[in-house]
Amino acid sequence: MKYIKIMNTKIGMINIIEEEKKIIAVEINQKTQYEATPKDTELLKETQKQIIEYFEGTRKKFEIPLNPKGTEFMQKVWTALQDIPYGEIRTYAQIAKKVGKPKAYRAIGMANHRNPIPLLIPCHRVIGSNGKLVGYALGLELKKLLIEWEKTCTML
Repeated sequence: MKYIKIMNTKIGMINIIEEEKKIIAVEINQKTQYEATPKDTELLKETQKQIIEYFEGTRKKFEIPLNPKGTEFMQKVWTALQDIPYGEIRTYAQIAKKVGKPKAYRAIGMANHRNPIPLLIPCHRVIGSNGKLVGYALGLELKKLLIEWEKTCTML
């Protein structure tokens, strides 16, 4: 059974979806794609708490059980993304090298695009090798906002 928690944040409405005591999706400013029952489970309440702490600048790393659905390659990419420290960025080429596929920048981009748990799996921290913001499924404006937010909070 899937459960959903809807919360209002600085960046808009966020849907958090849980299945089998793990988060399977975070939808930002989107209508949910899941048939889920609204419920305040312990995991959904804790996830909401950690997202609030993130936007308050007091949480630098999420500690939530995740279960994103994707291929083995996507799983490797999403794991690598979770290793990018708060307030830092990496390039698609750096992530490709980290997952053992140094020429697979486009595949890294597609895995980022298909990340079902943005924010908790910080795909916004990945930029082009030329230093430009490129390719964010939720829009480059939000990507820029999140990167700038983290940089500001690391200076506090």
